[in-house]
Amino acid sequence: MAVKVQESLLSKYIRILIVVSCYWFVSISLVFVNKYLLSSDHFKINAPLFVTCFQCVVTVALCSVLSFLAAVVPSLISFPSVKISVSILRAVLPLSLIFVAMITFNNLCLKYVGVPFYYIGRSLTTVFNVILTFTVLHQKVSFQSIMCCVVIIFGFALGVNEEGTAGSLSIEGVLYGVSASFFVSLYSIYMKKILPVVDGSIWALTFYNNINAIILFIPLMIVFGEMSSIFDFELLTDSYFWTLMTIGGTFGFAIGYVTGLQIKVTSPLTHNISGTAKACAQTVVAVMWFNEKKSIFWWLSNSIVLLGSAAYTRVRQLEMMVDHQRAKQRRDVESNIGEKPSIKD
Repeated sequence: MAVKVQESLLSKYIRILIVVSCYWFVSISLVFVNKYLLSSDHFKINAPLFVTCFQCVVTVALCSVLSFLAAVVPSLISFPSVKISVSILRAVLPLSLIFVAMITFNNLCLKYVGVPFYYIGRSLTTVFNVILTFTVLHQKVSFQSIMCCVVIIFGFALGVNEEGTAGSLSIEGVLYGVSASFFVSLYSIYMKKILPVVDGSIWALTFYNNINAIILFIPLMIVFGEMSSIFDFELLTDSYFWTLMTIGGTFGFAIGYVTGLQIKVTSPLTHNISGTAKACAQTVVAVMWFNEKKSIFWWLSNSIVLLGSAAYTRVRQLEMMVDHQRAKQRRDVESNIGEKPSIKD
């Protein structure tokens, strides 16, 4: 009996290890592939909106294929049915505008900053989460959460200063990173309001979001003059370029799946911890890959941001546990009141 329990626990741990490893691999690979597409000397295509738009096309195509396969072989593949609905597209549009801004600024940040600095450039997401929670959702923010944000801001400022001292600071990249952080936070808040439109299905929301994004990107590419850059691009018919574009789009689609899978086999808290650890590993790998030398204070800035982010995750976990316990106590009290026998004269 004990052997069976040990085997069961072992298989569970192996499954968790595989899922977490997949999340790390897909997430880190997505950053490196996009960085190579957006700013490598090999391609030099000045059309980040086009690159992002194509990745949305790949996501829509994969959603359609998986939906079809799920209908044909439901025993092997589980995926919600997705069909184009104009009314749903219209209802999702406000969120799609935020979604387009989020992924655009995210890729623009990656275009102008190095992968080692990418985590610092995007590190204010937690800060904006706290700000928007207070200003948009009108929820109280604890002193501990505010202090975590102060730590993150300090680490961010130190990292920006060190990049400037090293002569590798890109003001555009920093501004794009701050903007991406803001829209990531805004997206997570408004997504909860839009999810009921698609019956709470993340994959259906992904499908409609990306269709809207494709429609929105076309006029944006025209306005920002990317059409001429695309047609003048020498490697437009190069198979290697389109292979990498497709791989980037596939990783962009896969990150949503492995994120949900990691949360499912572990917990939201473990997912956040894994994401923080992944960011640390990504930074180290990027410094080694690009053979960069960083100062002690640069590494200190990354450590401070990671510490602040991890502390915020822990603070939120404790606050959610307290809220859950209070809600349970209220339900118990209301239940006892409802069950109290009436006294008759």
